[in-house]
Amino acid sequence: MSYIRSRKHGAQAAPVLKSTTAATLLALAVPGAALAAETTLPTVTVSAPAEPAEYKVDRVSSPKFTEPLVNTTQTISVIPEQLFKEQGATTLTEALRNSPGVSTFFLGENGNTTTGDAIYMRGFDSSSSIFVDGVRDLGSISRDTFNVSSVEVTKGPAGTDYGRSAPTGAINLVTKRASQEDANAASLAVGKEYLRATADLNRAFTAVEGAALRVNVMGQKDGIEARDEVENNRWGVAGSLAYGLGSPTRAYFDVLHIEQNNVPDGGVPTIGLPGYSSPDPARPFISDAARVNSENFYGTTSDFDDVRADMVTLALEHDLSAQATLRNTTRWGKTRQDYLLTSFMGSSANLKTPDPADSSTWTLARSSPTFKNQVNEILTNQTNLNATVATGSLVHDISAGIELTREQQTNLSTATIGAWEPANLYNPESDVSGLQWRLNGGHADGETRTAAAYLFDTIKINEQWQVNGGVRFEHYKTDYLNVAACGGSGRNPIPCGGAPTGTLVTATDLKDSDNLFNWKLGVLYKPAPNGSVYLNYATSQQPPGGSNFTLSSNANNAGNPDYDPQEARTAEIGTKWDLLDQQLSLTAAVYRTEVRNEIEQDPVDMQYYQTGKKRVQGIELGMVGQITKAWGISTGFTVMDTKVLAGANVGNDSSTALNYTPKNAFTAWTTYNLGHGFTVGGGGRYVGSLQRGKDGAVGTPKYVESYWVFDGMASYAVSKNVGLQLNVYNLFDEEYVAQINKSGYRYTPGTPRSARLTANFTF
Repeated sequence: MSYIRSRKHGAQAAPVLKSTTAATLLALAVPGAALAAETTLPTVTVSAPAEPAEYKVDRVSSPKFTEPLVNTTQTISVIPEQLFKEQGATTLTEALRNSPGVSTFFLGENGNTTTGDAIYMRGFDSSSSIFVDGVRDLGSISRDTFNVSSVEVTKGPAGTDYGRSAPTGAINLVTKRASQEDANAASLAVGKEYLRATADLNRAFTAVEGAALRVNVMGQKDGIEARDEVENNRWGVAGSLAYGLGSPTRAYFDVLHIEQNNVPDGGVPTIGLPGYSSPDPARPFISDAARVNSENFYGTTSDFDDVRADMVTLALEHDLSAQATLRNTTRWGKTRQDYLLTSFMGSSANLKTPDPADSSTWTLARSSPTFKNQVNEILTNQTNLNATVATGSLVHDISAGIELTREQQTNLSTATIGAWEPANLYNPESDVSGLQWRLNGGHADGETRTAAAYLFDTIKINEQWQVNGGVRFEHYKTDYLNVAACGGSGRNPIPCGGAPTGTLVTATDLKDSDNLFNWKLGVLYKPAPNGSVYLNYATSQQPPGGSNFTLSSNANNAGNPDYDPQEARTAEIGTKWDLLDQQLSLTAAVYRTEVRNEIEQDPVDMQYYQTGKKRVQGIELGMVGQITKAWGISTGFTVMDTKVLAGANVGNDSSTALNYTPKNAFTAWTTYNLGHGFTVGGGGRYVGSLQRGKDGAVGTPKYVESYWVFDGMASYAVSKNVGLQLNVYNLFDEEYVAQINKSGYRYTPGTPRSARLTANFTF
């Protein structure tokens, strides 16, 4: 196969939707002078007639949680569709801003930039613990919310609920399903370099009783304001066919197809940021260099990120009696991602300063092209039984089930010749040449098969006391095969064994299988019918290869099958109250999570052992619901204290704190219905300073500073069926670092002040 010399992705028009958008007009009260100074075209959101906000959700969707949230002994926050629609949030990452301390703070390793929903939660990467309707969702892609009715954030170990998972929680997206209510809505949002249209159509069949069809469609063209060249373009369609609604036996057949055609963002050099100094002691003048323009793009016109995601689900439900329901879910999903990002490292060798007095001559090597050609596939069948059983004076709410799952991941290898031309540091040019690439036949194939059984029981002793517990037994088997080209240079070149350099050889062929046992136990006391005080203890485990399907024979790699699974244990004490006629929920929790079996090198014998231990502890407060009929609020605050208890520090100073975890974080959103069709709202979020990873980088910032960001919203119901909504983001045009990479060479700038106008329609 000949080498590809270049690849350019022109902007593609977003799909034109025949149905237009849903209802409420946003008329934001921002001083006219401030708007006049903006060059951004307001993004308009149109929505249905203004109604009171409904942010409070009483239950999660999973049948494994048998009690309402006020009686659930764990921190769980539910972000409903109305909330993220009011905010104009269209991705999972944006919706998660409503949960304090949860976000995509990590930009990746040196040349390996993270893609999609790279979520950090309570000190640890939770990207491998994202689920859709209780089924693991694979692939490092950005998930759209057009077919999502709510986002459920479970904090603390979720191993008993979901199986192998991240140590500090899981995220579940609840999809939209057909119902017997005829309802149609559409929306059209516009902004500077932004256009998005959606439609949500639900229709009950008159000829077939209990049958209904729901269709959601979305098209988006987004030029990413204040970031040259970067684009997020996508379209999607989702369908849900239901049968037997309102009867004891119900069936749902759901399909989803999404395509993305993006230009990825490799970030901006950290030169000139607070904490930056020269990477080269012989060139101290670099320390005084000015910041680069945060709009600069250091990639090339050949960079691309193409995604295709498909999902097919068949869900069956049957009420055995008034106290028992049997459910079965079969899901097939496949995600394909083809990706090239021209990344960079601003090291001493890569940063050239031919004329120290003239910074316009300085250049930055584009020496780290990142390729990803990855396919993820999942096939699962899950059966669940819910039943309420009385034994004497005790009442048991039972949830039991079995899950059979096969997950596969394939990565194709790319060979390169040459290199891109260096970028001018302060005026980079993206239309360059020099790099050629092609697939070289190498591939890495990982597969995990899982068989699991679980049992949950909530025992109601009397009106004041409940005890709940759960156990999950899981057997997994992971196979990993890596066929790669031998020889060459790099950190870990593969021996050729006498074969010519470039010959494909088996670099890794490993297997791992074991049993996992997770459990949780909670005690709940209700001092009043609308409140609870609880104590909970839970565990989770992540076996070798459990998060990325990759096994390794290296002693310093947690994917080595000789090692035991990583373990997490959390103790939590909390209280929950439903006030103001059950319309407002107040929550408070104190927790401590310990993660064990981390890989550490002994300083004496220089061997690796599973002696590492980390701890995250803190307080989380929340308030969600209606203060009055017209006044809605969703807010949360967290304080996190992180520490390496055993093992080497992971930070850049003498502290033992963990990376990418703000000590303090706050989020709030509130709206007020003024009457006569007018609603105003807004919110703010605070993220404390973030420590990046520790490595040998010289001169780069070790921390990023804390920041506040405020957004505003106003809507107006033009009529019963038409509404307008105006969102203004970053009202005070705060400059901040949204993400930073491990070495501190690159960062993603926060979104500057911008506006969107949305028109919403119901019919």
